[in-house]
Amino acid sequence: YQQVDQVLAALKPHEWSARSAAAGWTVADTVLHLAQTEEFALASVRGTDADIPRRNGLSVDEAMDRLVVAERGASGTELLQRWRQASAATLAGLRACPEGARLHWVTVPLSSRTLAATRVAEHWAHLLDITEPLGMKYPDSDRLWLIARLAHRTLPYALASSGTEGGPVRCELVGPDGDLWLFGDETADSVIRGSAGEFCRVGAQRLKPEDTGLITQGPHAAKALQLVRNYAL
Repeated sequence: YQQVDQVLAALKPHEWSARSAAAGWTVADTVLHLAQTEEFALASVRGTDADIPRRNGLSVDEAMDRLVVAERGASGTELLQRWRQASAATLAGLRACPEGARLHWVTVPLSSRTLAATRVAEHWAHLLDITEPLGMKYPDSDRLWLIARLAHRTLPYALASSGTEGGPVRCELVGPDGDLWLFGDETADSVIRGSAGEFCRVGAQRLKPEDTGLITQGPHAAKALQLVRNYAL
């Protein structure tokens, strides 16, 4: 979140109205979305679930887009302050959650640790949407381990949600500093190997599997790579 703050604080006034890589959204829209979803996470932590909008049959993307459209118009300074206030409160609330607490979220209840990981993943993905079109530096860091682990742990859910049968899948990923990250049963027949950055981008739908150097082996790995997600479905 400190990295996010540094990036947003460095934005020039005209950059807030620039198009982001998130379809149909400007940079300001993207930050508004982050602020809104931080507020929803805070409502979940506080148990005030009534403050979390209902999807009413819409997809997650459709519901989030409607919320952004409804609140457009704030300045960059106002949006940054809104995000700072919400994120500080959310972080404090997540840290104070009792062990084992289950929190309401978009589709299924999550532990406080898992919800924290999803917030890291969402901020990382949307900061790519902001920084890449603007030519700003936002290098991968070892915090991607949290996102890669989240994506791997939710593979069974992603497979089940799509109606796809699949066995265990192991991931052997190389982190930004060259460290090898291993996730899953070492005896699994299905394996995904390659860059952790690319794996996380596939999970965030910022890259297609065929546009990466990721290698799949075994009966379920290729399908798992197509379905892997590190955000709420």
